[in-house]
Amino acid sequence: MHSGEQSFLPDFCGVRTVLVVVVSATLMAMVLSLAATEHLPHFWENFSMVALYIQWIGLTSVALICLLKRWLGRMRHALAGLVAWCVIMLVSFAVSISATWLVPLDILVSVSAQELMIRTLGISGILSALILRYLYENYQQKQRELAESRARFQALQARIRPHFLFNSLNTVVSLIPVEPARAEEVLQDLADLFRASLGDESRMSSVAQELELARQYLAIEQQRLGSRLRVDWDLEKLPDQAAIPALLLQPLVENAVYHGIGASVSGGEICIFGRYRNGIVALSVSNTLPQKSENTHPAGNQMALENIRQRLSMRYGDKAGMHTGMVEDRYQVRIWFPAEEEAA
Repeated sequence: MHSGEQSFLPDFCGVRTVLVVVVSATLMAMVLSLAATEHLPHFWENFSMVALYIQWIGLTSVALICLLKRWLGRMRHALAGLVAWCVIMLVSFAVSISATWLVPLDILVSVSAQELMIRTLGISGILSALILRYLYENYQQKQRELAESRARFQALQARIRPHFLFNSLNTVVSLIPVEPARAEEVLQDLADLFRASLGDESRMSSVAQELELARQYLAIEQQRLGSRLRVDWDLEKLPDQAAIPALLLQPLVENAVYHGIGASVSGGEICIFGRYRNGIVALSVSNTLPQKSENTHPAGNQMALENIRQRLSMRYGDKAGMHTGMVEDRYQVRIWFPAEEEAA
């Protein structure tokens, strides 16, 4: 396996994996018992023995693969899968032999010891191959989604609109003769924005850092738009140091300025709203819209919104989300996610 590449095998030492194996083995025992039992009154007796037999194979296989975790992690995917399959087959063989020694065969099943071993190896071989194949395909799908997310993030990094850069530099040039200190502040804010935009897509930020980045962006635009840009901050008891994926809030604010304020001759208002309730951080950015008679900017391809939606989903799953739509004649984007440990 190449350096830095993760194994497609899940963490067999984890409680979740063990629980999945136990539940799956129980369901499999129930299906086999229903298929093999001629008289339903004998079902529970047969089920208990078959379930014990399958659990023995499943949990022993999980324990051995867990012990080989680091060794398997250094192998290529194909070899790691083959080794894991061989481990399951060896366990199945050992359990089938041990079962005939420890338990009278007529109590366990109504077949010979040789037939029990052949059936056990056959079922174990087919099911383990299918499961390992599923795990590999699932891993490949997640890798494709991760690659797509990274590509979207890199596109988002490169999308700071050229007109914003040129307008900001023109603002700095106009400030230098009259307010050199203010011109320096704008340049510092601009440098911070580009530093954040060019950072690693996998890094984590914090709520406080994301809010500060949004403030810096709005401060630059305030110099250009003046009284046309009105900003209302409505934040209440947010966990400032909670870790979140970087560059979540600033693109939403940038969209609000570009489509809502910059496109309107009279300007408009942006509201940044934040609340923390029951372990969930909720942030929203809403903006007024230009009049229908005014020339609006193109709607865009929603790349920033889709990028943020995917990154929230990949990081938090169903615990996070995004909602967009009209709220009281304003366009609003709302995101929510669980507050995690403090950002580094």
